[in-house]
Amino acid sequence: MTVRVLIADDHPVVRDGIRAMLGTQDDLEVVGEAVSGADAVRLARDLRPDVTLMDLQLPEIDGATAISRIREHDPGAKVIVLTTYDTDGDISRAIDAGAIGYLLKDTGRERLFDAIRAAARGESALSPAIATRVLSWARADAPDALSGREVEVLGAVAQGMSNKAIAAHLCISEATVKTHLLHIFAKLGVDDRTAAVTVAASRGIIRLGG
Repeated sequence: MTVRVLIADDHPVVRDGIRAMLGTQDDLEVVGEAVSGADAVRLARDLRPDVTLMDLQLPEIDGATAISRIREHDPGAKVIVLTTYDTDGDISRAIDAGAIGYLLKDTGRERLFDAIRAAARGESALSPAIATRVLSWARADAPDALSGREVEVLGAVAQGMSNKAIAAHLCISEATVKTHLLHIFAKLGVDDRTAAVTVAASRGIIRLGG
């Protein structure tokens, strides 16, 4: 069985590299290349690939949003995130959006091939480091771990958004935003927003700058 693959990445060198790698495998075929999140959504609908390789940082709409839109149209769509970003916020957003896999761009060729084949079979495809983090979340090993919503709130704080703007962005009340922030401060052992962002970034919970 040939696995039909859509590549979604705005860097032509990366797309060329992935296409060349997959071209060495008789059972993997690149059927399309998207250069933006909106392009990925459109091509996924038109081409119906078996697996989509999705970068997170894409023009127009980001990768996580593109995954959500693809799966709204086709709940059975298989999307593997292939990115350089590995913060808890990035991972949780992608998985919440419906990604079946999450790999970093330094993943070896054979691991990438195996992940694509696994995803096509409906199996999860996580890099070992990502799998360890996801498992720890599932086990709730860390009582001070931030929830998905708390990560979203803190990510918005890192972007300089006010409580009012965060509330509008996440469709919650300002009081709820303040409650989340109090929980975040307590879990991170800090007293203000700036310290919370600094500590969270240092721990790989959120990513700063774009």
